[in-house]
Amino acid sequence: MPKATNEGKGIRVAIVASEYNYDVTLLMLERAKEEVEFLGATLGPVVRTPGVYDIPLATKVLFEKPDVDAVVALGAVIEGETQHDEVVMGQAARKLTDLSVEYGKPVGLGISGPGETRLQAQDRIENAGNAVRAVVKMVRRLRALG
Repeated sequence: MPKATNEGKGIRVAIVASEYNYDVTLLMLERAKEEVEFLGATLGPVVRTPGVYDIPLATKVLFEKPDVDAVVALGAVIEGETQHDEVVMGQAARKLTDLSVEYGKPVGLGISGPGETRLQAQDRIENAGNAVRAVVKMVRRLRALG
């Protein structure tokens, strides 16, 4: 494993992870925690929600905490027999974007899908680390704007 950095020093990252498709999201959560530590950021609260559709509400509550600088949203929206996966993902992503703009704090969209198979979701577990890196970069860049 590469040497840890201090890129995230002074940044507190909370994580919201869906329990649905737990075999995938548990690994995503562990990967995100590893990346927070690797970047030298501080891990804030970790909240588990029943599903991806519930993530925006938990994110809103976390954004209201002054010591949370960013939230990483984790989940896997796997395709079913209907278009339910598209509705869930579209609404969750839209609301997370709205919350990010409203609170001026970044959200890392570490939710894979819609339209993916379970195998594709497993192949995208690493995206949890990408979501952490993205929010750390955004916090730093927003702070640089003053």
